[in-house]
Amino acid sequence: MAILSFKGKSFIQNYHLAVKYHELIPKKTRSLTKKVSLKDNLIIHGDNLKALKALLPTYAGKIKCIYIDPPYNTGNEDWVYNDNVNSPMMQEWLGNVVDKEDLTRHDKWLCMMMPRLKLLRELLSPEGSIFCSIDDYEVHSLRSLLDEIFGEDNFIGQLVWRKRPNPPNDSKFIGRIHEYVLCYRRSDTLNNFFKLDRLDFSAYSNPDDDIKGDWKPTPLILTDTQARPNLVYEVISPSGKTFKCESGWRIEEALFNELNKNEQIYWGINGSSTPVRKRYLSEDQGILLNSIVLEYGSTITARKEIKEIFGKLVFDTPKPTKLIKALIRLSTDNNSLVLDSFAGSGTTAHAVLDLNKEENGNRRFVLVECLDYADNITAERVCRVIKGVPDAKDEKLKSGLGGSFSFFELGEPIELESILKGSKLPNYMDLARYVFYTATGEEFLPEQVDENKHFIGESKEYEVYLFYKPDLDYLKSTALTLDIAKGLGEYTGKKKLVFAPTKYLDLNDSELLTKHGLKGIEYCQLPFEIYKLRE
Repeated sequence: MAILSFKGKSFIQNYHLAVKYHELIPKKTRSLTKKVSLKDNLIIHGDNLKALKALLPTYAGKIKCIYIDPPYNTGNEDWVYNDNVNSPMMQEWLGNVVDKEDLTRHDKWLCMMMPRLKLLRELLSPEGSIFCSIDDYEVHSLRSLLDEIFGEDNFIGQLVWRKRPNPPNDSKFIGRIHEYVLCYRRSDTLNNFFKLDRLDFSAYSNPDDDIKGDWKPTPLILTDTQARPNLVYEVISPSGKTFKCESGWRIEEALFNELNKNEQIYWGINGSSTPVRKRYLSEDQGILLNSIVLEYGSTITARKEIKEIFGKLVFDTPKPTKLIKALIRLSTDNNSLVLDSFAGSGTTAHAVLDLNKEENGNRRFVLVECLDYADNITAERVCRVIKGVPDAKDEKLKSGLGGSFSFFELGEPIELESILKGSKLPNYMDLARYVFYTATGEEFLPEQVDENKHFIGESKEYEVYLFYKPDLDYLKSTALTLDIAKGLGEYTGKKKLVFAPTKYLDLNDSELLTKHGLKGIEYCQLPFEIYKLRE
């Protein structure tokens, strides 16, 4: 496999590992839910690299479908490189708009994308897939980058989406009317997608009382005037009428005769109409998504959606809900998690809610948006489609799609070193989330936490305990002692992993431990020993 090389790559290859975990601050007034929770539909405002890292303790390996629509790096988007990488060259990049005159434009874009894609891969489930919208400016680079991160064997396909019916007026050579959607899977655990929309048979009946049930007439005549010779032949109707299609039939003569013999060709009420093929509802198992996507909306329909929801165009480059719905339907079931870390106008959330309404589903979305419109456009759109848009033409949208969401702001980094300094002490739940995931690599479940018993969760190997309060005097006076160890309860077959500022119990004294019936206790001092468990 060819390896992509770009300026700054050596500094950012493992940068995602150095990104600190940050607090996620719930914002009740900006949410639409009875109880703000990380288990709800989520909208997170903040830098998406830091937000993805903050989501790892809760959602690592849980996301079934990821859709992203990153900056296309056209030179006209005014995006800024903001990753504070420890490199003099990259420090010079910070805060500067990436425009057409920037000779390192492509390097900066790849340096921005690589750590985000690596975290997205960690969040993706083994059966999950990722869809990335892009255009001609960076499709070649993105394809190579995804090959490197996900593996070229996990490349599923490159969709060509027709984004507009006609070329732009300023086209000089070729009128570009398309974009791409690159699709990769997390692993070979995913070996197929779901099928897309079934046929709508509501407009069809059973005119010949076929006992097999309702069916849709499928034309048999080709429109191609240069049909293959073996597709040009005569057929005779039940009434004796002869039909010959010079442009050719869609199927060969032997198959036509077989279908006619099995009464799967319809000749009209009098048996003398142009033949059509019956397509039965019972046989319809849905369809695959074609690599050329023509029927799933355009930038024009996407803008109309925004205008219908807000009364005016508040976002210049939305994607159509129909396109994102198709990708989600293709790759998820009714209980899947869907993530979009370049949320924009919130189309992905709209698509999830719309699909849930259609299928009585329970999919959940996680959106991340770094720009200031995360509240007044992204979250506001989701709020409106949930409650209903009174002037909407679509009846579902008019009455409201239902659902809820919790809004979070990205907070301060959780600096474990500050525990000994007494500054910026994190709250108990945030530190519990951090130490549990760092020590076990497994999902943190807030509902398991019992702060009174210092219990913060159970992994495959450990029962995990945290002795901590955001109070300097408590930290100076708290230690794992014999009495505390005895109060943890009997050995259940899993080790008891105890985080505390210090300890006054010798865990190597086997005689003492045996005397008091203690077994399987391990200690980690805050903050240093926490990393040793991940080696």
